[in-house]
Amino acid sequence: MYESFFGLAREPFSVAPDPRFLYLSKQHRDALGYLNYGLRRAGGFVLLTGEIGAGKTTVWRAFLEQLPPRLDVAYVVNPKMSVQALLKRLCESLQVELPADADRPGAEADLIDALHGHLLLAHAQGRRTLVVVDEAQALALPVLEQLRLLTNLVTNEDKLVQVLLIGQPELRQLLEHPEMAPVAQRIVARFHLQTLSRDETEAYLVHRLTVAGLTGPLPFEDEAIRRIHRLCRGTPRRINVLCDRAMTLAAERGQLRVDRALVDQAASQVFDLPGLRRVGPGQAVRWVAGGAAAVLAVFALTRLLPPWQTAGATVAAASAPSSPSAPVSAAPASALGATAVPPSPSAGKHVASAASPASPPPVTASAAPLPHGLQPYDSQAEAGDTLGSQVFGQHLPESEAWTRLARRWNPTFTPTADPCAELPRQGLRCHSSQGGLGPVRLLDRPGWLLLTGPDGRSTRVLLEGLQDDQARLSLANGGTLTVPLLKIAPWWQGEFHTLWRSPPAYAGDGVLAADGASGTWLAKQLARLDGGPAQDGAEGLAQRIRAFQMAQGLRPDGLPGPLTLMRLNHATGVSEPTLAGSAAAR
Repeated sequence: MYESFFGLAREPFSVAPDPRFLYLSKQHRDALGYLNYGLRRAGGFVLLTGEIGAGKTTVWRAFLEQLPPRLDVAYVVNPKMSVQALLKRLCESLQVELPADADRPGAEADLIDALHGHLLLAHAQGRRTLVVVDEAQALALPVLEQLRLLTNLVTNEDKLVQVLLIGQPELRQLLEHPEMAPVAQRIVARFHLQTLSRDETEAYLVHRLTVAGLTGPLPFEDEAIRRIHRLCRGTPRRINVLCDRAMTLAAERGQLRVDRALVDQAASQVFDLPGLRRVGPGQAVRWVAGGAAAVLAVFALTRLLPPWQTAGATVAAASAPSSPSAPVSAAPASALGATAVPPSPSAGKHVASAASPASPPPVTASAAPLPHGLQPYDSQAEAGDTLGSQVFGQHLPESEAWTRLARRWNPTFTPTADPCAELPRQGLRCHSSQGGLGPVRLLDRPGWLLLTGPDGRSTRVLLEGLQDDQARLSLANGGTLTVPLLKIAPWWQGEFHTLWRSPPAYAGDGVLAADGASGTWLAKQLARLDGGPAQDGAEGLAQRIRAFQMAQGLRPDGLPGPLTLMRLNHATGVSEPTLAGSAAAR
């Protein structure tokens, strides 16, 4: 095995759904949030779908670790069964004594009676029951109908059973069947898990290797990561299979770095992909010639194009099919991409830089327009000008940066010497964080960044928009610029400064009190998400806050601090500007 060769404590790319290795991308946090939301509705169906290998079962197992202790779970892993077999399986999972003749044909009624009696007793003891069906797209229509009938078992106030269906996209098509309308109408929460983007693929690799004990440089080259994402189409299970094989080959050869050629060889062994067969001598000669041509083309482009476009041209040339193993120079990585689990201190800048997004190909006239009004940077706007001179052309004082930011929340804000002292009177608070792109994406709101150039010059820019790896910046001179994140990463130390709309009862001491008027406000806001009571005691409220924090990827301390309140504002539709667009009341 390659673990000892790379200094790892455990296997990093096992296909087993181990919650320790769960990479909490934004959509994974959203998926957990929806599952928690659906669970608090205490009835009906919750739906989790996704492509094969997208991580549905891993999300479910992470969700399982967060479930409250007074919840009984019946887990069905083989959905290809009859109604009677399903009822027996549920009885066995819930430790319900089976009727004496449970195996005889037509014993469904007796099994339902036994289940009903158990569920009533569990409810009287303050317990709830959740039925989880994995690979639910394989359920027969009569079995789905029986699950619906089970959710009809109620007391005068509460439903006795809730059902979580986990399946492939075909499950959504199954629920569109006219006969399944009664089931579809009982779905209280649903989420479709997409595959990973290219940046998420890189962060995913860093996360799994860090959890596995990596303390040195990331063993995958940038071009290898791009190739992994392209071959696996962002599917975590395929990524695991391919990376496991690539690292095995690297260890066999004594290589500490996995390049694109090694990824292609691994792919030819684990995937049935045309064009990825073992290389013969003749092919090697043609590939070397093609690789040399690609390198010359990249060199020419870097001489002709401005600096902010050459990285994209390099990526475009590196993806040319003529040379899958050519050593094409890639744009350098940056410290901009944050991972779900911070790398160990000894990993240094190597692991942090490995999580950075790659610069995209240059935008051309035929390319699709960037969403939310983002416009590409026009390299001919000022002949001979560089990106650095545009950014560092003028200095933006801190008070002016806060003032410009405040006008995104309140266009009539009057400049003051200390905006952060004045803003609380208008229900706004200043907030600063350190941690790179992760907190920026999590908070999803405009803010300002402090950038420092190689010559020591510093300036502040407003981050007004963020889409994938493109950032829209407002400069000191009032102009706007849209650039790849990779271009500003060397100048940014990871600080992010933003504003948020505080609740009426907020005293500004960092944490909102969980009792009195503050507690009432918190309970009402959470009730909109979890369906819980609009008034709750301090202990119950702390548990609900903790569940919300876990669903949002925050530290679950049960204390409603600024980060928690910002995410609560976002989740409940409080009108605030976002990086995706302007503020709009929802």
